[in-house]
Amino acid sequence: MQTIGKKIRELRIKADMTQKSLAKALGISPSAVGMYEQDRREPDSHILGSMCRIFGVSGDYFIGEYDTAASDGMEVSAVFDEFTRRLAVQEGLMFDGVPLTQDDRRKIIDALKVVAAIAGPVRGKNRRFDKGGGELD
Repeated sequence: MQTIGKKIRELRIKADMTQKSLAKALGISPSAVGMYEQDRREPDSHILGSMCRIFGVSGDYFIGEYDTAASDGMEVSAVFDEFTRRLAVQEGLMFDGVPLTQDDRRKIIDALKVVAAIAGPVRGKNRRFDKGGGELD
């Protein structure tokens, strides 16, 4: 697994940015960017959030949940699978301030499967799911 510093450097280079231009965009010194890239310092949550916006990645990319940035060709199905796995086990989730029950979580996952079936053709055909959420065909 890559360090945060290596990920920052990789994204900066892919974005065709210098340490100086990234530093300017973040409102910090170029030496701070260099220290991040060398893993001598770690960016605080505010700087990390700004980097996520600049590079178009999620915070999960930096903290190790995913080894590739979405721009590296990550499949939507992988993101969907990870989200549904988390949704099923995450404690204390709420929707509009109301705690989610297991049935609520199942309904959200089912709704997302419908959206995926409508939006994502697979091998030239639309994905179809049965009432239990299993993929047909």
